[in-house]
Amino acid sequence: MPARTKARRLALDMLYASEMRQVSPLELLAQRQRDPRDEISEYDYGVRLIEGVHTHRERIDELISTYAVGWTLDRMPAVDRNLLRLGAYELLWVDDVPDGVAISEAVALATELSTDESPRFVNGLLSRLQELKPSLCL
Repeated sequence: MPARTKARRLALDMLYASEMRQVSPLELLAQRQRDPRDEISEYDYGVRLIEGVHTHRERIDELISTYAVGWTLDRMPAVDRNLLRLGAYELLWVDDVPDGVAISEAVALATELSTDESPRFVNGLLSRLQELKPSLCL
């Protein structure tokens, strides 16, 4: 598995766990020791994603809420909600990842970890954000 894919998985795990435990993802990250099996670049990118989602979470949640037709954040499965946060951050604030890669990686994680409907939902919402990206005030 490529290093950035592992980093995204790490970030999703931490974001999900922090939501379930109702603690800051940064607090949870500080408690977690880096697994010696993690490559440094993989771990560093995962940390970058966690910190980025945390920093921009209010705006990310606003965008998800605005463009998730028929869904509120509370109604979404927790995995989907955090995948969308992660994908939106990577899509809108990470310049060294192509938009298509950010979306396809989020869809792949949704396929692996969530409901049968989740990949289509994640793809649709992130694709909509990609279309709107030039006009969004970030």
